[in-house]
Amino acid sequence: MPNRHRSRPCALAEMTLVVDEFDVRVTRKMIRNLYLRVRPADGSIEVSAPARMGDERIVDFVRERRGWIERQQQRLAAARRNSPTGGGGADGETFAWSDERKRAAAAAINCQLPALLAHWEPIVGRSPSHITLRVMSSRWGSCTPRTGRIRLNLQLGLMDERFLDYVLIHEMTHLWANGHGAEFQRRMDRYLPNWRQLRRELNRQVVL
Repeated sequence: MPNRHRSRPCALAEMTLVVDEFDVRVTRKMIRNLYLRVRPADGSIEVSAPARMGDERIVDFVRERRGWIERQQQRLAAARRNSPTGGGGADGETFAWSDERKRAAAAAINCQLPALLAHWEPIVGRSPSHITLRVMSSRWGSCTPRTGRIRLNLQLGLMDERFLDYVLIHEMTHLWANGHGAEFQRRMDRYLPNWRQLRRELNRQVVL
């Protein structure tokens, strides 16, 4: 999970560049470096670029990373096919959030939360002020330590219960430690000794 507490540069302009056979969504921001991302949900390509950088430099940047992009797209496509909430059925149907799926996922999480909180709050030593469930496109959870609010990805309600357990503890630990530095890791080691293995397993899943 990325550091949620660092302010993000605002987008100044957005456009789509065609680089060979790739459609690349380019967002220009007040940043100094180029950043490339392949979206887990659909394998689309996104680039964040400095505000005044020319299109030619961005095209070269994408072409230089063609092999990495293709490997990422292949890996993510395989993960979506194998994901319990991904698409890839025999008829080629892809996953889409419906009201019924949202209700089922929320019900699954809400059924588990009381027991999880009753178990972990005394161990962690802090309690969230509020927990919100929502569809997230790029993360499993987030926390605002100042207010004590935690947000959980609704997709966790459709996955193995151990992932909800891990993400909840992860976000509750942020009530003590903003980032993922030494204090965060020390606390996670104490609360959940196998948290690194769970993190690796969760990172192999696709956020939809």
